[in-house]
Amino acid sequence: MRVQILVTHLLGTGHLSRALTLARAFQDAGHKIELISGGGPAPQLNTSSLSFVQLPALRSDGVNFTRLLTPEGRDADTAYLQQRTDQLIKTIRAFQPEILITELYPFGRRSLRSEFITALEVAKSLDHPATILASIRDILAPPSKPQKAVDADAIIAQYYDGVLVHSDPNTTQLNLSWPVSTMLASKLHYTGFVAPPAPTEHPHQLGTGEILVSAGGGNVGDALYRTALEAAKATPDLTWRLLVGGSDAAARIVTYQSLNTPALIEPARPDFRQMLCHAKASVSMCGYNTALDLLQTGCPALIAPFDAGNEVEQSLRANALSQLPGIATISSADLTATTLLSAVKKVCADPPRAIDLSQFDGATQTVTLACKIAKHTQSGKGFR
Repeated sequence: MRVQILVTHLLGTGHLSRALTLARAFQDAGHKIELISGGGPAPQLNTSSLSFVQLPALRSDGVNFTRLLTPEGRDADTAYLQQRTDQLIKTIRAFQPEILITELYPFGRRSLRSEFITALEVAKSLDHPATILASIRDILAPPSKPQKAVDADAIIAQYYDGVLVHSDPNTTQLNLSWPVSTMLASKLHYTGFVAPPAPTEHPHQLGTGEILVSAGGGNVGDALYRTALEAAKATPDLTWRLLVGGSDAAARIVTYQSLNTPALIEPARPDFRQMLCHAKASVSMCGYNTALDLLQTGCPALIAPFDAGNEVEQSLRANALSQLPGIATISSADLTATTLLSAVKKVCADPPRAIDLSQFDGATQTVTLACKIAKHTQSGKGFR
């Protein structure tokens, strides 16, 4: 089948990372795949071997997702947004997808509603209308107003043939973070967790005995990095390595290096997951992909969930993970060098936790489900 995935990451790169994992799973299964990205560049992610279309890029103004900026930091005006929409229309018509998957929308990216609706209308108006699916992670940002959930339901009822929830329903159901109506419940399909294959050991054993500090691929994590640098000064017997992501990584690295720290500081790197296999501990936030990295590798972990701007998604996920051995959480309000060090010592002393790699096969299950839904809907039978 011809499958297009439409994703726009605005702050971190987790949405794009998950979309790439899904794209590779479709490609590995023999389908023709094209990924359309509307977010900024993410050099630490591998996009090779995939058909990858880059729209004029957008990012958010920090956690203000209603203000859309160009990569240069200018407000994205009507003309800029129209360029994106025009390219999107051409791309969909040229590819003629049998399946169109929108990542997060309509549960998020409401500031890009016009763009997404245009994509949905175009996909439905093709000579052979596409099956339309939404792809969402285990935990969403809960709607700040009930009307947002009502609006999302209306769009799903009008355009969508299914909603793929990348979670294990025995672990995390969507109603933990989002109101699930009867209509929405009828369209939900749980795929299991979507993760790349579990990392193998690093060929050069990088990360061995180190405390790896990371904050994903966005321009976030300054408080976490600075606290880790204080902790590094207090523990000369430990090796701390900070992996800094985001478009401003180079400038932040220079700033951190000026703080007279013994820590190693470098840009986020593509072999991070392999380094986790050898690390003494991880100190990180709790995005979907990071959480799965920790579960796949079994690395002891201190999690400081991202909670700026009333964000609760990572806190909900962190609370669930903290029930496992070798994982502790700390809120941003309680984050100090002393509390960080205490928590790191605790998780390192905990017994190893069991690893069940079977629960991370969500990408393969997504391919199977998406194709079944498409075959049934395109035959006019529907699918449950």
